[in-house]
Amino acid sequence: MTVFRSVLYFLWFAIVSVAIHLAALPAFVLPRRATVWASKRWSAVLLWGLKAIAGLDYEVRGEIPQGGVLVAAKHMSMWDTITLYLLLDDAAIVVKRELLSIPFYGWYINRAGVIAIDRSGHAGALRRMAAQGRAAMAAGRPIVIFPEGTRKNPDAPPDYKPGVAGLYGQLGVACVPVALNSGLFWTGFLKKPGRIVIEFLPAIPAGLKRAEFMRTLQERTETATARLIAEGRELLRSA
Repeated sequence: MTVFRSVLYFLWFAIVSVAIHLAALPAFVLPRRATVWASKRWSAVLLWGLKAIAGLDYEVRGEIPQGGVLVAAKHMSMWDTITLYLLLDDAAIVVKRELLSIPFYGWYINRAGVIAIDRSGHAGALRRMAAQGRAAMAAGRPIVIFPEGTRKNPDAPPDYKPGVAGLYGQLGVACVPVALNSGLFWTGFLKKPGRIVIEFLPAIPAGLKRAEFMRTLQERTETATARLIAEGRELLRSA
């Protein structure tokens, strides 16, 4: 049944994506907020279909941050990006520059105002990311970064990259860690029924030294993530 539901959801995902991307083409000649609105509708419809077709719902815990703040999230699946974009108000998400070359999807996320980085650019890439981040902050937009740089399996050891500390130091703002357990349920093609939990943790204040910030971020995120993974596995066992 899980495979069958996953196939149906894949078809839903494809149909909805094509339909909304085509219908929203006029947004490219309208103010940027029109693209943000269309992108949020896409996210909302995908999550509705995920619950209705695959039986996979989600729960939000903690206080969703508002305004110019740095959000550092655990990353296990595509679900994370879709949901964070929906929950936050006009988020500027840090993404790999290669994603901008994907037809339609790349065009829309670029127009919506993501922060695209060249991961091989080292110091220059950090300066560009910080400059884009400051512009987003000036507009009152939250910035979302995935500190490990890529999706990780639930049992993979943590691998936090220094880019998040560089951005935190350059921007001089609080950082909200985010824990989740999406990788237990959204496992590539398969979508297992259940409930993903995403949790916004207490903010780390601005101004910490780099080492202290990295230690605090990793400890808070990994501790909460381990708890959510254990909770998710118990839910799967009882299903």
